[in-house]
Amino acid sequence: MFRKTTTSSSTELYLFALISNHKETLNFNLTFGDHDDRPRLLEPIKAVEDKEITCAHDQEENVRNSMNIKWHECLVDKLARQELLKQKGCVIWITGLSGSGKSTLACALSRGLHLRGKLTYILDGDNVRHGLNSEGEVAKLFADAEIICVACLISPYRKDRAMCRALLPKGGFIEVFMDVPLQICEARDPKGLYRLARAGKIKGFTGIDDPYEPPLDAEIVLRHKGLDCGSPRELAEEVILYLEERGYLEV
Repeated sequence: MFRKTTTSSSTELYLFALISNHKETLNFNLTFGDHDDRPRLLEPIKAVEDKEITCAHDQEENVRNSMNIKWHECLVDKLARQELLKQKGCVIWITGLSGSGKSTLACALSRGLHLRGKLTYILDGDNVRHGLNSEGEVAKLFADAEIICVACLISPYRKDRAMCRALLPKGGFIEVFMDVPLQICEARDPKGLYRLARAGKIKGFTGIDDPYEPPLDAEIVLRHKGLDCGSPRELAEEVILYLEERGYLEV
């Protein structure tokens, strides 16, 4: 216990030094005989805080106003990466209802491109939610590295998909719409999510109590045919054919 009824200059200097050197771990109790001493005794603490705030502000201003910070150009540019990989990076954005076959198509597509010697990476909706907040920004980075990024997400709103498209250069965003009717997706229900949504245990589920806005101008539409869609391999070949015809798989 530190008892104090008067505040001397030497005590203030001692406290200032103590706080400056040990402010992260310093704990002590103060009792006051005179409540008027409280503001004066705490002045060293405020002085340290004010000093740190001023220093932090000055450092931020120095960085912002510095004329020596410039973008560093790298000799390994976009064309060099294309030449190395013999392909052009892009984002293949697979959208559709839950159960429409997005992830299945993504895997088949990645496999088909791999067999052709092409480098791909899949961004799956479930995996993305475990740590990545901006799917479009992440996909853009892969495309800039000349990797063919296959993003399979429900992404139900047109405005969100349009924002992702706007992040990439013209031709760099390829929207693939899995056009499978709701009743077919619900009949499949591989994860049991539709059943839970119908029972009211999941709120805001796309297709049940939250809308899905179909693309109006998707580059590729894979429609449901007859009793079922084509095989994953057949659907993947449709996408690969699109890439081949537009020069993504060669330089």
